[in-house]
This record gives sequence, structure tokens and C-alpha cells, in this order.
Amino acid sequence: MSDTDDPEANGASDGGGGWFEARPSGAADGDTASGDAATAARVRDGTAEAPADWPARAVEAGFADDADEYYDRLKAATTRATREAVRERERADDAQLIHAVRAMDDSERVANELAERAVEWAGSLFDEVDPGIEGARAIAAREPETEVERRAVSLAERAAELDDERAALAETIGRIAPAVAPNLTEMAGPELAARLIALAGGLEPLAKKPSGTVQVLGAEDALFAHLSGRAPSPKHGIIYTHEFVRGTRPEDRGSAARALAGKLSLGARADHYAGERRERLHDDLRERMATIRARTDDGDDPGDAGGAETEGVTGDE
Repeated sequence: MSDTDDPEANGASDGGGGWFEARPSGAADGDTASGDAATAARVRDGTAEAPADWPARAVEAGFADDADEYYDRLKAATTRATREAVRERERADDAQLIHAVRAMDDSERVANELAERAVEWAGSLFDEVDPGIEGARAIAAREPETEVERRAVSLAERAAELDDERAALAETIGRIAPAVAPNLTEMAGPELAARLIALAGGLEPLAKKPSGTVQVLGAEDALFAHLSGRAPSPKHGIIYTHEFVRGTRPEDRGSAARALAGKLSLGARADHYAGERRERLHDDLRERMATIRARTDDGDDPGDAGGAETEGVTGDE
């Protein structure tokens, strides 16, 4: 519970009132809705410089008949405040982006499973059935002649519809991501940016993570195996799908992953705390990747380059 010492913020006469003194002065005795909303907002957003005997003050103020009633009403206010905070968080733009990318992945996974089943089934009914989603689309275009063929064709249609839904969700992510995280999206692309936000649990948690953690997001199993002594340390997680990492020679991928993760971390912080595009971040990333990829022509020692890159990322953090 939190209270505030600002009399204008809470309407308390002494300037140090408790959360229970936030009830609007003009509210009727039977009007509990406005009073509940005010006390819930006070519990959620208020502050106090020092603790006080709030149950006794609530009884003195006529808010409650005794301490038991005070705690009952405190529970109701805190529950409402928590419910409103959760509702607000779930409706945030980055939360919608997380739902969209997870729905896209689910649609793709189920579409592929249904397509595999439909193709296998149709292969026993028709000639020349192609594999995958395209094979399912070809099956869906057929005119069935029997009940069994109708069911196989219908299953293929469902796979094709889910694949279409996956494409539609990808387009939605492409429109939402630049507004939610402009720097992160420009660096990583809409889908990878959405996946990083989803893996971190939101844009704010991602912005608070060090670049070393961003580097291995999506490689948790490999990281835990390394910590238990069963595998080497992973060089990268989901950021491997980025061209800057995947398109770099194997000897330099660790350096590329560190450089990219460092800038992605800074980009997420700029998106969350400023919400503005920072051209310097993108220029620095391009220059750093050009330097790393130039090692192929210069014949630099990958080990020495990796150590220098680690120091550079530490400075970014």
C-alpha cells in the first residue's frame, strides 16, 4: 500500500492523508463506484514519506467502523488497483505485439502439421501429391468425389487457411513493430524485434537486460547445458537469424553477435525510455559490422578480434 503527502493529489485536509481519504468530496453516500475508483487509484499511484497508524486514522475519519472493516476495504481497493494495472499492461502496444508473434508461430506450426497430415492422407487417394503447404493448397483445389476425399480436401483447406493467417499476422507485426520499437525494428526487422520483445517479456524488460543476455535470448537450453558443464557457451540465440550474424563467416560470428546484441540493447533502451529513432545507433552498427566483415580480407586473427569486440560491447552497456 502507498499513500501520498500531496493534499492536492488526494484531497486530504491535512496534507498527509491515507489512501482512504481519496473519496471525492461531492460523492453521495450510496455512490460507491466513484469512491472505489478513487481509492484504487490512490493505492496504486500514491506515496507516503513515513508510515502511520492507518487503521486508527481510518476509524477516526469515519471511513471504517473498526480495523477489520478497514482491512476488508483495503483488500478490495488493492484488488481493484491490481486488476486495473494488469488490464492496462495487457492492452499495451508491446503486449499486443507479443500476442501477434506468438499467434503467428502457432499458426505456422499447426499449418505445417495439418499440411503434413493432409498430404500423407491425400497421397493414398490421389496421384502426384506435392509435399508441404503448397501440396496442401493443391489438394484443397481438388474436387472430391467421395466422403473420404472430402475430409482430406477439407483438412488441406484448413492448413492453407492457417498459412494465410500466418502471413496476415506477419503483415500486422510489420505495421505494429515500427511504432512500438522504431530503433529495434530497424536494426532487427519486425519479426525478430517482436520475438526479442516476446522472449524478454516486454519492451521494458528487454531494455533493462544487458547486451550479453540479449545475445543469447532464445538459446536458454544451450546456456543451461553450458552452466551445468555439459556444453560450450552459446555464442548467440535467436539473433542468429539476423543477416549480420548468419551472413558472417563462422570464425567471426561470435564478434558479430556481440556487436549486434550491444546495439540491439541500446536500441531497446532508446525505444522504451525516449521513443525516438537514434540515427547514430544505426550508423555505429553498420560501421561495426563492416569492420568485422573486413577481417576476411585483412586476414586478422579471429581470437584477437573477438577480445577487442567484447571490450567494445562492455563500453556500450
